[in-house]
Amino acid sequence: MKQFYFLCLTLLIIGCTEQKPRPASATDNVFVVEHFFQIPELNRTRQIRIYLPPNYESSGQSYPVLYMHDAQNLFDDATSYAGEWGVDETLNQLHEENQLSLIVVGIDNGSDKRMNELSPWSNEDFGVAEGEAYMKFIVATIKPFIDSKYRTLKEAKHTAIMGSSMGGLISHYAGFEFADSFSKIGIFSPSYWFSEEVYEFSQVNKLTSDSKLYMLMGGDEGHDMVENFNKMTLQLKSAGMNDANLSASVVLNGEHNEAFWRSEFKRAILWLFRES
Repeated sequence: MKQFYFLCLTLLIIGCTEQKPRPASATDNVFVVEHFFQIPELNRTRQIRIYLPPNYESSGQSYPVLYMHDAQNLFDDATSYAGEWGVDETLNQLHEENQLSLIVVGIDNGSDKRMNELSPWSNEDFGVAEGEAYMKFIVATIKPFIDSKYRTLKEAKHTAIMGSSMGGLISHYAGFEFADSFSKIGIFSPSYWFSEEVYEFSQVNKLTSDSKLYMLMGGDEGHDMVENFNKMTLQLKSAGMNDANLSASVVLNGEHNEAFWRSEFKRAILWLFRES
């Protein structure tokens, strides 16, 4: 199974060179930051992409911030492997219909480094874990840059992190290990199969009282994926999480792809950012 998921996750990001190019689809309020950021502990650089609310320039207000992984797949069909999440279109709609506005910071994945960077724990098949260094990069380099350049609500209670697959695993890790930075955690199709350590880690480390976890799995993502997801859900509920701070669901017919994650993104945002 590990070999199967390695193939799927690699193709998801790297893609096929023979694939026909798709037209750009990012909205006008998505920007690619020209500056490349140094990841201190990994001796490599990374680009980020920013979504600003439609009224950012005219409002003068400050906004909550959502940090997301695999930025190539979030906003633009042209840079995605198998279709984009439609984050910008969905949030523009929420801005109009629900008066819910936030800034999104997408961190590009490291292509062939992706598995390691999104791995909080080492794996004998996939090599060393670089997840801690990657998360320190977000917390100590990217977040201070965003908070200094844009009008943000800096506190953890206004800050979220979200990802899918290995991005779901690292987001889970971030919620526990960096709880002073993130209180809203979106965990889509998490790769809990990657390491059994995630279960012990989640028992030893504690979330803050205002933490909110939105957990999602597709019913067609494979027996082991669903079983591991249900195991984690039960563990978190046994530790005292309830409907106020945990939403965990297995969606019938949901598959391990951007189309599924896109279809559930709006629901996740509304739940994570609703007023308590």
